[in-house]
Amino acid sequence: MEHLQDSDILTRVTRYNLIRNQRMVFIDVHEALHGRLAGPYVAVPNLVNIIAKQDYQGVGQTEDEALANCLAKIKGASIEELFPRQADEKKAQS
Repeated sequence: MEHLQDSDILTRVTRYNLIRNQRMVFIDVHEALHGRLAGPYVAVPNLVNIIAKQDYQGVGQTEDEALANCLAKIKGASIEELFPRQADEKKAQS
């Protein structure tokens, strides 16, 4: 990828929709094309502009593994549990 900086991360994304309790959460599975992620594939639950806490993100050697890992982590969680609250974000920034 000659037009990218060394520190850039470029991913190909496959999007899944999870409907839980009549609410929708996206799960984006990122395939690393350039740069380093936590693994070759990372599945990230999100609400478009809010990403889930890292504890709920899945990692795998394949797209299916990353998605399965993510789904196992969020199985018993409510949608509210997945995403950081503003107080949590402020703590993390301090």
